[in-house]
Amino acid sequence: MESIRFPCLAVFAASCVTENRGRRDRAIISSLTHNHCIKRMKILVTGAAGFIGMHVSERLLARGDEVIGLDNLNDYYDPSLKESRLERLRPSERFRFVRQDVADSFAMARLFAEEKFDRVVHLAAQAGVRYSLKNPHAYVDSNLVGFVNILEGCRHNCAEHLVYASSSSVYGGNTKMPFSEHDSVDHPVSLYAATKKANELMAHTYSHLYGLPATGLRFFTVYGPWGRPDMALFLFVRAILEGRPIDVFNHGKMRRDFTYIDDIAEGVIRVLDRKAEPDAAFDPLRPDPGRSHAPYRVFNIGNHDPVDLMDFIEAIEEALGRKALKNFLPIQDGDVPATYADVSELDTWTGFKPATNVRDGVGRFVAWYRAYYGA
Repeated sequence: MESIRFPCLAVFAASCVTENRGRRDRAIISSLTHNHCIKRMKILVTGAAGFIGMHVSERLLARGDEVIGLDNLNDYYDPSLKESRLERLRPSERFRFVRQDVADSFAMARLFAEEKFDRVVHLAAQAGVRYSLKNPHAYVDSNLVGFVNILEGCRHNCAEHLVYASSSSVYGGNTKMPFSEHDSVDHPVSLYAATKKANELMAHTYSHLYGLPATGLRFFTVYGPWGRPDMALFLFVRAILEGRPIDVFNHGKMRRDFTYIDDIAEGVIRVLDRKAEPDAAFDPLRPDPGRSHAPYRVFNIGNHDPVDLMDFIEAIEEALGRKALKNFLPIQDGDVPATYADVSELDTWTGFKPATNVRDGVGRFVAWYRAYYGA
């Protein structure tokens, strides 16, 4: 097979300056948003057939960007749902789909070299805390090998900004609430969380070594229309409608910072539009985990309003007009009893913070579920 040649490190900085200047010259200034002048960009969205990926892609297309959506359409959950999501994107002439695995190093190198993306939104990953106990190798392949391929593609092809999915799971055994980016996250309680923490460390390394602007987003319990079938809301709604009991872990003594999908998508795009920058005030004698001398940032994206699990179930019951049969169980391995996002950093950086009420969001999900499944 033909090898792909990249600029040598010695001329990397100059090469990227030239490449990005050419992109600016070709760009069309299309809109003013968030007090920034935004050009039409070519953006790679990995995991485009996924829950968050579809919603982010829709917003990018709506504002005039060109989106190359990448997904391997694996069978971790029903691939037909992923295909249905793609059908919402395909009508746009500015959307192209590439079926490909981020863990395929050669294919990813070729894609980056051919397309020369302006910016990258990396959402593809093996998701799920509990599944990581059963199939750890899937997490290594997708979340670690795949992420290195993304970093290498960005590095060698002068991407202006990488925004990637981290997770609230990185907070692991922390009990100080709310969770803050300034807190240490060195005690993961699942392999999934460990891979996401590793992604943040890997991104920082590339920001430091190669000047790659990289921003990680710690998503907090995302829910809403077109959601994942392995998530609690989807599982609960399906079970209640079918007359089956729902599994309520930790005997219902759980709290989650449920965050509606529209708020997540808005946050992703706000962050994408403002590149990470070095923090001139960073002090290596007292290093702040949320800041760096490199162009690197991490942000929480959560509703900053945790909801008791039993209240969440009550909201589902109200939306469905049915009571749930409940099977109370101990907490599962790898799970945590509570999450709560401090989003002050996100608000300061972007002027945005999620605010969708859980009852409103649950109602919208139930309406979508009934329409999609004819339930």
